[in-house]
Amino acid sequence: MPLYREWSSDPFSLAAIWEIKEPESFFREKTGLTVDIKSEKRRLEHLAGRFLLTYLQHDFPLLNIRPDEHDKPRLDGNRYYFSISHSYPYVAAIVSPYVECGIDVQVWHPRMQLLQHKFLSPREQQFFKNDPKLITMAWSAKEAAYKWQGRRGVEFADHLVIKKYARHEQIHDIMFYLQLTHPKMHLETQCFLDQQFACAFVVQKEVVHPGFINI
Repeated sequence: MPLYREWSSDPFSLAAIWEIKEPESFFREKTGLTVDIKSEKRRLEHLAGRFLLTYLQHDFPLLNIRPDEHDKPRLDGNRYYFSISHSYPYVAAIVSPYVECGIDVQVWHPRMQLLQHKFLSPREQQFFKNDPKLITMAWSAKEAAYKWQGRRGVEFADHLVIKKYARHEQIHDIMFYLQLTHPKMHLETQCFLDQQFACAFVVQKEVVHPGFINI
């Protein structure tokens, strides 16, 4: 069983990362799902992500997942909050009955240094010193914050502002100052680096469900 890691990402949530080594039939059997996705790799990622939700929460109602008005996947009545990410061959997920979730996994990308200006402000770029792995980590942290926030029209450099970055041994902390919440608020993410990928996830110390401004 290629479970890479399972952990409590905060007091309210469970998270896991899976390395996909099984055939598509394994995930179809485990989830009971068939999906109309032409790309074999994307179909496998989709099924593996759904499987990981049920791994974390055995009664997770996969058939009830629907996009909301901002295209964020949700369950009716928010029975569980959740987030899924995949960067083949890895898939990551978080599930919580209490708080919004955000997670992102990203295998190393050789062009990330050239792309950093698209999602990091000049000030934010100084935090990561043109290090491709740290830049990838910052991208993952912004993706996790974006998924947690779940709004359309977000500019990563303008609306997901990195306020602070610190490293504590193997864990990297990135604190955001969100510009679209009402009122504006801080959001903490934690990140770690593997030989193959970066992973970032939102950490909540209390139950918060913010309002948002219209953009």
